[in-house]
Amino acid sequence: MRRGWLSAMAWLFWLCLSGNAVALERVVFATDWKAQAEHGGFYQALAKGYYAEQGLDVVIRQGGPGVNIPQLLGAGAVAFGMGSSSFMPLNMVRAGVGAKAVMAVFQKSPEILMTHPRPDIKNLADMRGKPIMLADASIGAVWVWLKAKYGFEDRQIRKYTFNLAPFLVDPMAIQQGYLTSEPFMYERAMGHPPQIFLYADEGYPSYATLVMARNDLIAAKPELVRGFVAATAKGWRDYLFGDPAPGNALIKRDNPEMSEALIAQAIAKLKTHHIVVPEGAGADAIGQMQDARWQAFFDVMVAHGVYPPGLDYRAAYTRAFLPEAAMDRAP
Repeated sequence: MRRGWLSAMAWLFWLCLSGNAVALERVVFATDWKAQAEHGGFYQALAKGYYAEQGLDVVIRQGGPGVNIPQLLGAGAVAFGMGSSSFMPLNMVRAGVGAKAVMAVFQKSPEILMTHPRPDIKNLADMRGKPIMLADASIGAVWVWLKAKYGFEDRQIRKYTFNLAPFLVDPMAIQQGYLTSEPFMYERAMGHPPQIFLYADEGYPSYATLVMARNDLIAAKPELVRGFVAATAKGWRDYLFGDPAPGNALIKRDNPEMSEALIAQAIAKLKTHHIVVPEGAGADAIGQMQDARWQAFFDVMVAHGVYPPGLDYRAAYTRAFLPEAAMDRAP
């Protein structure tokens, strides 16, 4: 944290000496949950002065259970907000909220289903007809895709309240989770890893950890948006492939519950499962979004009644602020 602060201060001092001192523009970025490694690139960009290099004084406002990102964006309370999945910007278009996605940090959704080690379940298809614990938010989202792809039925749904205890005591239980969270807690409690089934590895087309910007900001200050996107991509490159300590210090400042072990395993999983950088791609691909993938996601959801066919899904995102290398890659 100290190194990152000194880096930012040194850059500002250089500007002053060179006669090019500028006032940084304050912008607020709201995340969808408490500070964690899954937000590491944003905190790294702040700690290392990458936002300041773009003329931005960024305030990261961490989220939690009661935070409503579309509401904050719609009210103009924040400049940027984090979208957990491709559903969020599409839902905002349907609701008339003036904001859209400008980059997708996670190329794969980290959402999973997990089980205890058991011989009768080797893939998602094997879960058809079996009880599955889901949170309410998942029922109108990824569950739609699971029903379409595997023939799952609503009668399988059981309530998940983010308490791991019922799963731990039931060897036949199946539960939703997040690649970097519930499996870690399970292994700590049970002494061995669970079986993990990552939706994205089975073709789930949703992006995750989207950066969303207000439409009025995009229209009035496009260079500010471009600078935020560029600094964020740089922060994620540095966090994953450099020394993450500066970003981690800010994460633990905002969320003291974060341990070094929890952060370290999350970073490792983001890399080994190619959540941020697609397999075979370079770090210049960070943030990419593809028209074909947005359409594929929208088409599946239209087919199952989530969205009306006439919804302008292209209003949910723009690729205008992505670097050329990220824009031109194949899905």
